[in-house]
Amino acid sequence: MCFDRNCFRVKTLDSEQKADTRSSLRCFYLYTYCRVQSSAEVRLHTQPDTSGSLSSAGPTMALQARALVSTKWLADAITTRGKMRVLDSSWYLPKMGRNAKREFKARHIPGAAFFDIDQCCDKTSPLDHMLPSEKVFADYVGNLGIENDTHVVIYDRSDFGAFSAPRVWWMFRVFGHNAVSLLNGGFKNWELEGRPVSDKYIRPSPTEFKASIKRSWIKTYDDLLNNLDTKEFQVVDARSAGRFRGVDPEPRDNTEPGHIPGSASIPFQSCLSESGHFLPKENLRELFVRAGVDLSRPVCVSCGSGVTACVLALAAYKCGHPEVSVYDGAWSEWYTRAVPEHVISEGRGKHL
Repeated sequence: MCFDRNCFRVKTLDSEQKADTRSSLRCFYLYTYCRVQSSAEVRLHTQPDTSGSLSSAGPTMALQARALVSTKWLADAITTRGKMRVLDSSWYLPKMGRNAKREFKARHIPGAAFFDIDQCCDKTSPLDHMLPSEKVFADYVGNLGIENDTHVVIYDRSDFGAFSAPRVWWMFRVFGHNAVSLLNGGFKNWELEGRPVSDKYIRPSPTEFKASIKRSWIKTYDDLLNNLDTKEFQVVDARSAGRFRGVDPEPRDNTEPGHIPGSASIPFQSCLSESGHFLPKENLRELFVRAGVDLSRPVCVSCGSGVTACVLALAAYKCGHPEVSVYDGAWSEWYTRAVPEHVISEGRGKHL
């Protein structure tokens, strides 16, 4: 049996398969499903069922959306009203003096809901917006009307074009939802192009979402500490070069700048053009090469609190490295817990 995704046809290869009614049922299911999903630019990957029986769950499938979608694509997709949910995931540091929820209420992409990383988090942790449990994530996104076959498109309204949205993109993927895309250029370019905005919000009907966490994508302080000796994975820091070197201040109180021993520096802004769009794949790959990062080996990304690190995770994904892990506690945790010799800095460093 062969599935042709371009014309949605099933070709019979031999008489034995032709006589196999169960295979025909599988093919009909694939045909129907892909006709529905094709408008959302979702690719369908299938693995053959070698068991010889038809599973009640149907053939093994994984929805994989494009990592980046354009403003034009989203504008067209909104009008077709496929099974899609748009999320405004804007978030700002307190010292930036902006209120993401207030800005969302004033204007947002029509039909969007607001995703708050300070609410969908582990509230038992003293650290900011740490990854929540499977249940907390599933309940939160279910209340946003998102199911496991919903195509989720995420944006933020930062001046960079992407700041907090890649964090939510990564969160969906770490909880097993691959049908998720980032609006390339963000709300900034949506508005610049004169596309519609709205101040109306209709609360979506709650539904059920099932989360399955990929724990290998999450690194802890102990993982990073052990890695100083084992060097099992490369650590890449998304903060500015000055904060990485230890010469520019951190935005959080009681935290000095510097970096984890052996880590590399790729400021997240370097992945974005002046217009706020992600650079082409070739340019992104060159950023990793210049930083001494080998994308054929495991990579863990970090930043101040696990947000802009995910810009690097998406950049690596675009370069063919989809399983980047994130140090969730990031520099905020490392500086607090590390011994002074593990805070590398050209500035003050850490003193007990």
